[in-house]
Amino acid sequence: MIRIPRQLAALAACATFAATATVLTLAPASAAAQIKQAGQFPTVQLSAGMYLIKAEVAANEADREQGLMYRTTMPANAGMLFVFEQRAGHCFWMKNTDLPLSIAFLADDGTIVNIEDMAPQTEDNHCPRAAVRYALEMNQGWFKSKHIGPGAKISGLPR
Repeated sequence: MIRIPRQLAALAACATFAATATVLTLAPASAAAQIKQAGQFPTVQLSAGMYLIKAEVAANEADREQGLMYRTTMPANAGMLFVFEQRAGHCFWMKNTDLPLSIAFLADDGTIVNIEDMAPQTEDNHCPRAAVRYALEMNQGWFKSKHIGPGAKISGLPR
């Protein structure tokens, strides 16, 4: 489970997915100077059918907490892949995130469980419909524009 800084504990209330739900929280504003920029995360090449995706990988707690916050742009076929140690109902929100995003929650084999659109600078929770180990954030509308939906597969996921 992701630990929530004390300053954000009051913001962490959310609907849970079973007893194993987690909420990605964001670093306090005072940590803005330590925020990683594009290009500072490891990357992996994923594919969704004929579409290639250059995904930054957030595979540890600090990177998952930061995600894409404070970014103002992201290339068209770029995204961020969140990798968790265990399958669970990992929920996301958009506080301090300026980009409108779509998130695909992925099963272990890369099958898309569900896709949610997320509005910038909101604290609405976006959760998978089943326990997952991966989530892929892309510019909002990317999946829809490529006719990629639940049941499609994303390949190239790290193990």
